[in-house]
Amino acid sequence: MKAFLFLFIACVLLLLTVLFIKNKRNSFISTLFSFAAITIFGLAVVFLGMRQTDNFTAPETANASVIQKNEPLIIQLEDKIIIDAPVIEQFPELPRGCEVTSLAMLLESAGVKADKMKLAEEIRKDPAKRTYKNGQIHYGNPNKGFVGNMYTFNEPGLGVYHEPIMELAENYLPGKIVNLSNQSFEELKIPLSDGRPVWVIINSQYRELEDSYFQTWHTKEGVIQITMKEHSVLITGYDKDYIYFNDPLTGKKNKKAPIKDFEKSWVQMGSHALTYSYD
Repeated sequence: MKAFLFLFIACVLLLLTVLFIKNKRNSFISTLFSFAAITIFGLAVVFLGMRQTDNFTAPETANASVIQKNEPLIIQLEDKIIIDAPVIEQFPELPRGCEVTSLAMLLESAGVKADKMKLAEEIRKDPAKRTYKNGQIHYGNPNKGFVGNMYTFNEPGLGVYHEPIMELAENYLPGKIVNLSNQSFEELKIPLSDGRPVWVIINSQYRELEDSYFQTWHTKEGVIQITMKEHSVLITGYDKDYIYFNDPLTGKKNKKAPIKDFEKSWVQMGSHALTYSYD
């Protein structure tokens, strides 16, 4: 507004200067009007320039909240959410393939075509054989790779935890796999509220197990506690009372279990969880 006022005054002074010169009136006043007009015109130009600078946003920072990947994304937690994610059954081909089958569901939900049998071939394996020494079980470590035979119950086996699964998932969604392991259970609700299901390790009872269900294994990396009830599902939602999940064991979609029991099961099994990002 100031710039336009200065321009108006400058124009008036210039007009007066022209009139004084045309009528051959006082040359000193004409010169004064002319000098004042030029000065005010200059001020108007300066103000216009400042206004343009204030309104200018450099392309690199125009949408800083969008382009800066390190800025946390605010997601409103829902009171209830159920995601329509693909459901895949592990049987009959993969009696112990719940982890890779749940991974196939996770990848499919992200729009990536995934075959459970191909994932079963590609998952890193721990080649250790099950042996007994001095009454102790010596076997593989599911943190390092799939332990045992995935294709039949007629041979020893167990499963695999999140690290090898995450490594495999990265081949299909490079740079987009999010590790939620060892976070609080509440953290799992964030991607769920954003429409992204969560791969987890729990047990087939969907509750905290008694100590009698666990056995001690001796591995190359040390002693670990194992239960043969170990299981993996894809969490698809929650509400105040229940957690919802796609279960590869039964092929049931949005199966539900009491949320408190499910949380205790998840924590007891080591708090393994993965999802993906949209970035």
